Amino acid sequence: MHEVEVKGILSAKNGMNIYRGCTHGCIYCDSRSKCYQINHDFEDIEVKSNAPILLEDALRRKRKKCMIGTGGMSDPYIHLEENLGNTRKCLELIEFYGFGLAIQTKSARILRDLDLLKKINEKTKCVVQMTLTTFDEDLCKIIEPHVSTTRERFEALKIMRDNKIPTVVWLDPILPFINDTEENIRGILDYCIEAKVYGIICFGMGLTLREGNREYFYKKLDQHFPGLKARYITTYGNSYEVTSPHNNKLMSILKQVCKTHDILSNIDQCFSYLHKFEEKNKFKQITLPL
Repeated sequence: MHEVEVKGILSAKNGMNIYRGCTHGCIYCDSRSKCYQINHDFEDIEVKSNAPILLEDALRRKRKKCMIGTGGMSDPYIHLEENLGNTRKCLELIEFYGFGLAIQTKSARILRDLDLLKKINEKTKCVVQMTLTTFDEDLCKIIEPHVSTTRERFEALKIMRDNKIPTVVWLDPILPFINDTEENIRGILDYCIEAKVYGIICFGMGLTLREGNREYFYKKLDQHFPGLKARYITTYGNSYEVTSPHNNKLMSILKQVCKTHDILSNIDQCFSYLHKFEEKNKFKQITLPL
């Protein structure tokens, strides 16, 4: 790891990345793409040491409360977070100043901060977003080797459910010829049903590949799935969007299951929900003595 001081922490849409880079080792990670200009080894985490200070300053200046998002580019619960606690410091500020939270992760480490998530959700709205890609635990450990397994993430989702914290699942990416099967999708959907997730975000059954993450992905295919890289190159060439040949069938299953179990699957509506700030208990009812 290496520390840097940055000039700002919140984007124009109130999102933030507390870290840059990741140690989860997911073979498909889009954040490795060169367009994001991470000009250091991806596993050499850039720690924004002044992130909590900048966040507090930004929250104090805001005239209107809103949802604060994190985890879109770099997971807020990478291994370093256990010792550094920078994500927790930021959550404490979000709770103290009464803002909402939309946080995305693949790690059950988020349970460490359950107390803060509950406090935020009592005041406003806290939405925990969890990425699920692979129902098979052995395959999951190959595709996402250094992060909580799908089963562990599912258990975390159930704990959120039991604490009345709404959840949204990102069902992506789905890797052609690897986990683009009906069995895999139905297994993940069964988890979503049992955990009573509010919504599922899925842009399609496939993944994106561009300079930076394509090379890493192909390297891992050679390591774990010999011969599959050649099939990808033959089928997709240098395409950015890599869509499963089973996309239509699998998306149909997804839509039908979501409709049957009242799970939001419209992407625009899911994002609208994530960005909508809701204040609770602003005016408490006063009970007069008899």
